[in-house]
Amino acid sequence: MGSYGYSLPDVAAAEKTFIQRVYGWMAAGLAITGVIAWVVANDVDLVRAIVLNPVVFWGLLIAELGLVMVLSWAINKLSVPIATSMFLLYAGVNGMTLSVIFLAYTQESIALTFFVTAGMFGAMCVYGMATDRDLTSVGSLCFMALIGFILASVANIFLHSTALYWVTTYVGILIFVGLTAYDAQKIKRMHAASIEGSDEAKKGSIMGALALYLDFINLFLLLLRLLGRRR
Repeated sequence: MGSYGYSLPDVAAAEKTFIQRVYGWMAAGLAITGVIAWVVANDVDLVRAIVLNPVVFWGLLIAELGLVMVLSWAINKLSVPIATSMFLLYAGVNGMTLSVIFLAYTQESIALTFFVTAGMFGAMCVYGMATDRDLTSVGSLCFMALIGFILASVANIFLHSTALYWVTTYVGILIFVGLTAYDAQKIKRMHAASIEGSDEAKKGSIMGALALYLDFINLFLLLLRLLGRRR
């Protein structure tokens, strides 16, 4: 018998269902982000109202940060529908701010970068779920490096250093490659710590989707610096 009185086949099936739910929500979030980004980029009035208006643009960025913080810190106090709605809302708002990439890069290079990102992301997810190695130390190292990456990126807004720009690009790619493998492995552990069908498991799938969504988006944006062809 497995955990909570289930047989091993039942546990395996429940784990598969949980993982499918996580990746399903992540895919839904990416789809919403992509569609909204494309719609905004192709509407001149929307671009001017959102991307070219500093007050609105920074307001959206602050709203994104707020949504992630609430989901991360207060997930246990939220109902499943509210947590789900907040994740999808975040994906939509992120699509508005990311619409700028369609103005900066050609659609062909964006598509190429998306497929390269999907390949790298998929490979690291498979590795993270299949490996017997505990990736906790890798995750901890990547989180510490992420703090340095964020600080360096913020500093370069004022420094305008080309060298620092490329250093953060390559280091950032390595960070999010590592985080993808770590988060993929962590998802299996999240299921093991919850009861299938419970609100805890459903909210866990949203948090897992959010983590993978952030890994994918950040990896995509960093690879776009390398592969993107500017208009």
